[in-house]
Amino acid sequence: MTDTTLAPGTQASVTEVTAAKDPSKGSGPGKPRSLWGDAWFELRHRPLFWVSAVLLVLLLAIAAFPGLFTDAHPRDGDLTNHFLTKPQLSHFFQADWFGYDGQGRSIYARVIYGTRASILVGVGVTAAVTIFGGLLGMLAGYFGGWIDSIISRIVDIFFGLPFLLGSMVILNAFAERKVYVVIAALAFLGWTTIARVMRSSVITAKQADYVTAARALGAGTNRILFRHVLPNALAPTIVVATIALGAYISAEATLSYLGLGLADPTISWGIDISDAKDAIRDNPHVMLFPAGMLSLTVFAFITLGDAVRDALDPKLR
Repeated sequence: MTDTTLAPGTQASVTEVTAAKDPSKGSGPGKPRSLWGDAWFELRHRPLFWVSAVLLVLLLAIAAFPGLFTDAHPRDGDLTNHFLTKPQLSHFFQADWFGYDGQGRSIYARVIYGTRASILVGVGVTAAVTIFGGLLGMLAGYFGGWIDSIISRIVDIFFGLPFLLGSMVILNAFAERKVYVVIAALAFLGWTTIARVMRSSVITAKQADYVTAARALGAGTNRILFRHVLPNALAPTIVVATIALGAYISAEATLSYLGLGLADPTISWGIDISDAKDAIRDNPHVMLFPAGMLSLTVFAFITLGDAVRDALDPKLR
């Protein structure tokens, strides 16, 4: 048995003694860390988290204020430039830094302005599926019975629909495909995974002692759900949503490449990649830069999701 005897005249709580033995149990004397505090403690020591966080902050700044990163207009074309003007890597942040496309438009300006559409689609779809799928999963997991049966069968039906094929069919029905239309189409088919993850987490959380105690003390259903169950079932959903965000950005680019996603005059990496496919042999730089920016963005979100997953799951540490 470990000796925890204190010197005469010294007082300490059990929490203080525990925290002194294991720093992961508390952030200070008598102050144990919560799940999120413990996760933040782990994230701060992960280099990949900081790499992805810096990339995402930069991408969000580009999406919000593209004019700060280039003074060229993404739709202005000069056919005298055309493909003949190759990338000028010594001209940092200038219009000809990445060269020009087949219509004489600055590739650098289009890459910068295309960030906004991709980020909007990714964040918009993720928010929609997290709210809608999370709510349905929470109801199914907490109430069970016929409510769980109905929601689970609906989830099974939607799981049977191919994601990209279904999105193509839906988007093909719209003559004008704006950002909000693409968000709605992807969210309509993408909420099922979040619903299943939330359902499993709620089933586990509702069996905990603190939920039983709250129910015994007369707490109402809404209070138990949103005060006790949801905060403790949210972690796996956040991990899945963060990783899925990168996948939704990739899906939007794929649909735009196929001509069924965003369309002109919206500026999108997928549209630029599609426009560059005929020139890839002689002028690969036209496709390289938007494709590279897309890959970097997806990498940042997936890496962030992996770091958050490892921090929230003690078994993976």
